[in-house]
Amino acid sequence: MSGPISQPTIARASLKCCAALALIGAAFTPHLWARTQAQSASGLSLNGVSVNSVPWNIVVLLTVLTLLPTIALSMTPFVRLLVVFHFLRQALGTQTAPSNQTLIGLALILTFFLMQPVGAAIYSDALVPLQAGHLNSVAALERAAVPMRHFMLKYTREKDLALFVELAHAPRPARPDDLEMRIVAPAYLLSELQIGFRIGAVLFLPFLVIDLVTAAITTSVGMMQLPPVVISTPLKILLFVVVDGWNLLIGSLMRSFA
Repeated sequence: MSGPISQPTIARASLKCCAALALIGAAFTPHLWARTQAQSASGLSLNGVSVNSVPWNIVVLLTVLTLLPTIALSMTPFVRLLVVFHFLRQALGTQTAPSNQTLIGLALILTFFLMQPVGAAIYSDALVPLQAGHLNSVAALERAAVPMRHFMLKYTREKDLALFVELAHAPRPARPDDLEMRIVAPAYLLSELQIGFRIGAVLFLPFLVIDLVTAAITTSVGMMQLPPVVISTPLKILLFVVVDGWNLLIGSLMRSFA
């Protein structure tokens, strides 16, 4: 970089490229730590303890930072993307190419891309009022959960929501927005796994055909000593490259979230 960048600029740039609740933690970190020396023990109280006090800000901060990996893995499109990439690698038969680090990095970048609108909503609805002093930390977190709930409900099957409503012995809500996050989050994760496995099964079909044809040909010509996978793997990679497979796959995955 050519010169120093102000803290608000860094915060806004990170918010627009990070996953939604990861954005909350990244943005809340400098704000909460900056206020720990200046805040008093006045304001809204919870069981006799002020939620605007220094200890509560530290508790909220550490809790959010601790849960960030879980949030990124289970409450974003990361799960669907990573499952599909794993099935693709297995279908190609390349074993370790691309590597796990490459697939995880690609899934994270695409997750950041998809979650940018949600992150922008969280920034405007929760972080800006918090920085202006209009909200305390707990209220800001509650408000930040609203865009995340809307995003997850959009891609969650009613069947999965009904399952966790039944398991939680909760009354049937009048509308989906009335569901608690403890019901929406596991239902969303279950739906993402189901969709990821469906896409993976479809990806397997053309490569399975190549494996079957290769095995039939090698067996019919008496090439019993040569494993069919030695011949089918280069053919599958060649087919994937010729049809521009990465472009087709990523385009289809991104459109599935439209």
